Amino acid sequence: MNPTDYGFYMPPEWAPHSRTIMEWPTPDAGWPEPFPAILPAYTEVVRTIAQFEPVTLIANPELLAEARVHCGEFAAVLPLEHNDSWARDNGPTFVVNGQGQIAGINWIFNAWGGKFPFEKDNRIAPRLLAHFGVACFDAPLVMEGGSLHVDGEGTLLTTEECLLNPNRNPQLTRSQIEDYLGKYLGVGRVIWLKNGWVGDDTDGHVDNVACFAAPGKVIAQVCSDPGDPNFAVSQENLARLRAATDARGRSLEIVTIEQPPATVYDGVRLTLSYLNFYFVNGGIVLPVFASPRTDRAAIATLTRLFPERRIANVDGLVVARGGGNVHCLTQQMPLGQPARLDIRKSL
Repeated sequence: MNPTDYGFYMPPEWAPHSRTIMEWPTPDAGWPEPFPAILPAYTEVVRTIAQFEPVTLIANPELLAEARVHCGEFAAVLPLEHNDSWARDNGPTFVVNGQGQIAGINWIFNAWGGKFPFEKDNRIAPRLLAHFGVACFDAPLVMEGGSLHVDGEGTLLTTEECLLNPNRNPQLTRSQIEDYLGKYLGVGRVIWLKNGWVGDDTDGHVDNVACFAAPGKVIAQVCSDPGDPNFAVSQENLARLRAATDARGRSLEIVTIEQPPATVYDGVRLTLSYLNFYFVNGGIVLPVFASPRTDRAAIATLTRLFPERRIANVDGLVVARGGGNVHCLTQQMPLGQPARLDIRKSL
């Protein structure tokens, strides 16, 4: 049995949350600067989200005291072993049904194609779901949460660079992957963009290049400099979005946000994206990048699109040095009652 057999589907990120799940950083996860330097920036993200909704922060047992010193006043800290800090990718994806119940999907996680250690991360989803008493669907698919966005009405955004990458599911065709996405997330239309930003070590996660603002409406980050390698990426993705229709047959309204200026740290261009923001209850937590012109423009666009939400800015530069940003650090649990189905016996 699959989630759709029980009436489950993935809701959009802007639907009400019961909590946000995050993961306290680990010093052996390859941060490119002295580990203590990243903790204030990470703590700022946790503190900002906690202004809007509860936060559950998992920490390796040996770092539990440290996590509680920094975040214990505004987050529930839970001991749970993990390799890295990107809850979007290694955590469960939550689904809901029409009865107000929630369940979770345990994808196979292989650290973005085997780039980093992942044995502990691959066990996070079922352990978290057991902790919350939420039914768990085991999906036979290598997948990360940052590689997809949904509109809650049957449409999913992703990139070919990521989902069709041979380091994920080389045994599956595009149509087979679409079939699994339909069965586990309740989507009927997959919109395939081509690539993510140049240099992104996630192999093109869509949460840096495009996301839904509402059903039928997509925000796309763009590059207006023809000399930047991201220019060709954004032009191709815009062309695909303009040609696409969603699961209900609608053409998409497209809103654009200019990318931040190219920023190099330790000899590597950082993957910077305003679209790596995170919807919270009543707000949006937005990474900004010390670029007054593009920061202001991104804030103005999101304020116009979401007048009912408070835009809360956090410093995204330090977090970006680790390879992701606010959206990558977070995983939302939708509002609802845990579904306690005896799923595994029915498989």
